[in-house]
Amino acid sequence: MSSVVVAGSFNVDHVWRCDALPAPGATIAGRYSTGPGGKGFNQAVAAQRAGAQTSFVCALGSDAGGDLARQLASTDGIALVAEASDEPTGTAGIYVDGRGRNSIVIGAGANASLSTDFVAANAALISGAKVLLAQLESPVETIEAALAQAREAGVLTMLNAAPANAPSTISLLKLADVLTPNETEFAALLGRHVGERIEADDVATLDGASLHALCRKLSGNTVVVTLGAVGVFVSHDEDKLRSDSQPYYRVAAESVQVVDTTGAGDAFNGALAASLAQAPEASFIKHVRFANQYAARSTESEGAALSMPKMTPADV
Repeated sequence: MSSVVVAGSFNVDHVWRCDALPAPGATIAGRYSTGPGGKGFNQAVAAQRAGAQTSFVCALGSDAGGDLARQLASTDGIALVAEASDEPTGTAGIYVDGRGRNSIVIGAGANASLSTDFVAANAALISGAKVLLAQLESPVETIEAALAQAREAGVLTMLNAAPANAPSTISLLKLADVLTPNETEFAALLGRHVGERIEADDVATLDGASLHALCRKLSGNTVVVTLGAVGVFVSHDEDKLRSDSQPYYRVAAESVQVVDTTGAGDAFNGALAASLAQAPEASFIKHVRFANQYAARSTESEGAALSMPKMTPADV
């Protein structure tokens, strides 16, 4: 059985690197490359390379993109569990500027075909995991079914509520033992489910007590808000500290030479899931520190899935 099961998306990434992100109506020169991505696959690669035996539940088309997913999963030792789709394998158009910032457009394709029936057919796989990790580039009802299956089996559930504009429900959020939005996703979730309006750029500037209070409004479980170059904020329910000594705290960002931030959040999530699966008795802050270091290292190389380093908790 797998230590980590990731349920989510695979995309073929089409990447243009340019000095500045293109403005509306502008035509600019750039350098093109292509490779694997999708939040689900990125996180599965990160979890596997961070030391956890990982299975990836997804939907793929019968095309070159699907063949690429199968080949790369096999190379990394990931157990690929793919639902066949008549749609083309998912794609993403990514623009990366000279400072490593990115803008992304997703074409869901086969990712939109991942079904609740397929999740039910793989209930034994999910129930045998230590951690189930999911995102929202797949149908929300399918992700909710996967989280519910894991919760019923006593598996630790993680939800990366990304992208920010993806649909979500309070019932979905309640199924996540660990919820991991970035600041943009956090602000969107607050506005949608709590009625709290806050600008994404202001999230990192809030004092700890205020940010903790907002996290508690959003979820009764652990919330981990990734804040990019500012670091990470962790908020626990005060009755469930996950072996930490305090209900909320910040972990500063690592100092690295950033080349490309594409996939950094996925690196964090995959590494956090892998660390939790390998040492569930350790304090939560130890897992967060490892994931923070892992995500920082991922930004030192170009690309998404292929930029994930081979680095386990035992290495730090």
